Amino acid sequence: MTTASSAAPSAEVTAIDASARCPLLLLLGAALLWLVVSGALALLNLLQLSTPSLAADCAVMTFGRTAAMQQTAFLYGWAANAGLAVVLWLLGRLGGSPLRSLNWTVAGALFWNLSVALSLVGIGTGDGASHAWLHLPAYVQPLMLVAYAAMVVPGVLAWTGRRQPMMFAAQWYAVAALVLFPWIFSGAQLMLSFAPERGVLQALVAGWFGQGAWSLWLAPLALAAAYYLVPKVGGRAIPSYDFAILSFWTLIFVGSWTGGRHLIGGPVPAWTITVAGVACVLLLFHYIVVGINLRGAFACGGSTVLRFIALGLGAYLLGGLGDALTAFRGVAVVTQFTHLATAQSQLALTGAFSLTIFGAIYFMVPRLTGQAWPSGSLIRGHFFAALLGTLILIGALAVAGWIQGQDLNNATVSFAAIAAHTQPWLLIAAAGQAVLVVGNGLLLVHLVRAIACRWLKPAPAIFPEAPTMEVSRS
Repeated sequence: MTTASSAAPSAEVTAIDASARCPLLLLLGAALLWLVVSGALALLNLLQLSTPSLAADCAVMTFGRTAAMQQTAFLYGWAANAGLAVVLWLLGRLGGSPLRSLNWTVAGALFWNLSVALSLVGIGTGDGASHAWLHLPAYVQPLMLVAYAAMVVPGVLAWTGRRQPMMFAAQWYAVAALVLFPWIFSGAQLMLSFAPERGVLQALVAGWFGQGAWSLWLAPLALAAAYYLVPKVGGRAIPSYDFAILSFWTLIFVGSWTGGRHLIGGPVPAWTITVAGVACVLLLFHYIVVGINLRGAFACGGSTVLRFIALGLGAYLLGGLGDALTAFRGVAVVTQFTHLATAQSQLALTGAFSLTIFGAIYFMVPRLTGQAWPSGSLIRGHFFAALLGTLILIGALAVAGWIQGQDLNNATVSFAAIAAHTQPWLLIAAAGQAVLVVGNGLLLVHLVRAIACRWLKPAPAIFPEAPTMEVSRS
C-alpha cells in the first residue's frame, strides 16, 4: 500500500474537497459547539459529585439530568457530527469523485442537531430515558434515525460509486460505522423505548447497545480516520497490512459481545458474563494488529495531526487492555460500579475517539478552506490543553475509583467516609475537565477564525492540488 507518489497531481482530488466545503464545515462547527456544551455540563457534573448541594434547588440541573444531558451532547452532538464529517470526506477522497447529494447531508444535519437540542430540553424537563448512551426522549428518536439516514447518503453514494472495486482499511471502518449504527440504534429504540423488554432482558439490551455504539460506531469512525491519515501524513506504507482485514472482522463480530462485562455481579445469566469476558480477551487480537499497523503514528516528528492520532491510538490500546482486565470477576469486585468505570469510559470517548478526530480535523480544515490554520499558538494551546486535561481527568477518576472500590469492599467504612476519601480526587478531575473545556473552546474559536479568513480575507490556496494517492494508491 503506497502512501506517497511522484505521479502528476490530480485536480480531481481538489474538486472533492471544494465540493464538500460548506456541508462538512457545518458539521464540524456544530460538533465543536456541542463539544464545548458537553464539556461545561461534565464540569458541572463533577463538581456536583464533590459538592452535592451545588444546583440542588434547580430541578433541571440535578446530578442525574446533567449527566444525561452531558452524555447526549457528547455522543449525538460532538461525536456524531464530527465523525460523519470525517468519514464523508475520506470516502469522497478514496472514492475518487466529488461527493454527491450533499443537500441531503445539510438537511439531515439541521434536523439532527435540532433533535439533539430538543433532547437536552426533554432530559432537563424529565422526559429522558434511564439507559446509558440512550438518554434520548422517545419522541425524538425516530426523527434522529431519519436525519441520520439523510446525512449519510453522500457517503453511501461515494462508496457504491467508487472508481475501483478494491477497498482500503479506512473504507472498511467508515462504511461499517455508517451502516451499523442505524441497525443498533433502531433495535435499541424498539426494545427499550417503543416495545420495551422487561426485567433482566432490558439491562442486557441496554448493555448491548452501549457496547455496540462504541465498538460498531464510534471506534470505527476513529479508526477510519487513523488508517487514512497515518500512512498519508507519515508517507510510509502500513506494516503487516494483510492482518488488517482480520482485525476489522474481529472488531465487528466480537466487539458488541463484550457489553456483558458491565453486568458482573448483576442478576443476569452467568453465561452472559463469561461470554463477555472471553470476547474481551479475543478482542485483544484486534488491538494488537491496530497497534502494529498504525505504529507509524508514534514516530510523528513535528506533525500536529499525528501527535493527536498517536495520543488517541495510545488511549485506544490502553482502553482495550483495561477492558480485558476488568472483565475478570476478581478485578471487577473492586472496579465495578465505581469511578474507575467512568475513567474507562472517558479513556475511550475523550481519549481514543476525540483525540483521533482532532487530528483529522487539523488535517481536513486547511484542505476544505484552501488556507492554513490562522494561528500556530492556538494549535499548540489546544494540543497541550487536550493532553493535560485528558491525563488529569482520567488519572484522577481512576484513583478515585480504586479508593472507592477498596472502601466499598470494607464493611467498616461508611458511605460518608467513602465520599470524603474520593472528594479530593474528584476535584482534581474537575480541574482536568476545566482544562479540556478551555482547550476545546480554543479549537472552536480557531475553526471560526479559519472559516472567517476563507470568506472575508481570501488568500492564495495552499493546497491547489493533492498528490495522486486517492483512488489508485491509498
